[in-house]
Amino acid sequence: MTTSETRQDGPSWSDPERIERYRSRVFAERARLRAAFADPAGHQQRVLEDLLAFNADTAYGRAHGFAQVRTLDDWRKAVPVQDYSALAPWIERAAAGEDNVLTADKPAVFFTSSGSTGAHKKIPVTPQFMRTTFFPFYYAAWAPLIEHFPDVLARPDAVLNLKHDPIAAPPTTASGKPHVGASQVDFGAKFGEPLSAEPGTSAPWATLPVPVAADAHLEKMYLRLRLAVESDVRCVIGINPAMVAALPHQLNLWWERIVQEVRDGTLGGHPYRSPNPERARELDRLAAHFGRVRPAHVWPNMRALFCWTTGLASLYLPRLREEFGPGITLLPAPVAASEGPTGVALDRHPTAGSLVVTASVYEFADADTDLAPDVATLQPHELEPGRDYHTIFSHIGGLYRYAVGDVVRVVDREDSVPRLEYTGRNTLSNAAGERLRDAHVLRALTTALAAGGLELRNTACRVVHDQQGTPSYQFALASATPWSGDETDAFLTRLDRALAHESPGYQRARAQHRLGAPTALPLHPDAFLDDWHAAVATGVRPTQVKDRLFRQDPALWQRLTDGNGS
Repeated sequence: MTTSETRQDGPSWSDPERIERYRSRVFAERARLRAAFADPAGHQQRVLEDLLAFNADTAYGRAHGFAQVRTLDDWRKAVPVQDYSALAPWIERAAAGEDNVLTADKPAVFFTSSGSTGAHKKIPVTPQFMRTTFFPFYYAAWAPLIEHFPDVLARPDAVLNLKHDPIAAPPTTASGKPHVGASQVDFGAKFGEPLSAEPGTSAPWATLPVPVAADAHLEKMYLRLRLAVESDVRCVIGINPAMVAALPHQLNLWWERIVQEVRDGTLGGHPYRSPNPERARELDRLAAHFGRVRPAHVWPNMRALFCWTTGLASLYLPRLREEFGPGITLLPAPVAASEGPTGVALDRHPTAGSLVVTASVYEFADADTDLAPDVATLQPHELEPGRDYHTIFSHIGGLYRYAVGDVVRVVDREDSVPRLEYTGRNTLSNAAGERLRDAHVLRALTTALAAGGLELRNTACRVVHDQQGTPSYQFALASATPWSGDETDAFLTRLDRALAHESPGYQRARAQHRLGAPTALPLHPDAFLDDWHAAVATGVRPTQVKDRLFRQDPALWQRLTDGNGS
């Protein structure tokens, strides 16, 4: 989800008037979106008409005949389905400072996005996009949290916002525009939205009061955690669930340093405030009593977690939730990317969000179909529950028939629009014609684990070859408790069967002996957490170090197994 963090956009979260205005805006945007569901087709047509009228005289609009487009069929004929690489030459022109390339208004900032390759994209973000596409969905996304857990707004330090990462000197494009993560932009200052700051962005740790390098992300995470242990945190916002999963691990990794600094009143070795020996003694007692300290021990009034709840996270979040306390509610972050929104949860559904029909023109293609410029697409009303689809959107911000690279599953329909959950990237693993997607493997893993009563803290898979050159899939398995040999063998048999059920290509490849049976590589329970920390330690922002299922990089597997094999 794209978000804003700022402490400079008007009254802080300690101001009751500001909180009430924020609540009113959030609920009003949700109500407007729900009202739009009465006529989704009409709103889709209006979005198309608005983007065409606004951007018809751009270089891209002239080259693709925007002025002659009237209907979605016209649109399909005028513009090909395209990914970032196809739009990159146009984006680079805009990033270099050329006006009127993709959009009539100038990009104010370019979002970074790691995508599936790790390469840093430049996503143009314009004022018109923010007003018409982004902010309505963005405010509505917080409605379930503040409706059902109003105490998260009671104090500035009630929310630990893990992704909040303001930056004083952002990197820029050739034209001098900021090229940063969405969570590093002050939307209040940049786009004139005085209410855009998220919960938790006026906490004492929101802007760190001691010097720390911009790319010292682990140290910044430590400093925020050290400050947060002295507050009554009620909610954790992570968006990227890997960041939420890392928090219990970090508490124990840094525990002695945290307690000592609380006792001394220091922060990162710098004088900060008066020593707090009483809180230090409380923390010492927790460690003495429980041994392994959990977030639930430090923050007994924790109420909710806000992050993506699908994909690989669906395997570990149920158990991870217990680390934060009994009765914790998991609220799903929107189905969205830096490029734009797709779905937003307007209630407490655990995984799915309603299509944001007012934000973009949405098209979908069957997930088992290869995307191509002329791929046949479906409109929202043509989607079927229980099916997976590629997501393609067009919006006023300059992304036209853009294949964002995400695959979504239609859970059901609510108020006449589909509710969607993210199932993974559209990357195919295809060593022997099996054409496996994230969703195939995740559903197969879920089936195989449940049938044996087994759990995983995380997993990844790669293609390996035997001496005869036959490929097969090896699964790195980080489980909370060791599995017996019989359990592992039974799991692999069930996994093989479930993969064949999910993917006809896998079934054929196995039947024709072009693909071997899956194998297991047991790992230490913290293997993936340690690797996550190692990646962040290299200077990669934590929001961009995400769970990935298909991992072919030999260096990764060396890291996972070095000292971690069980």
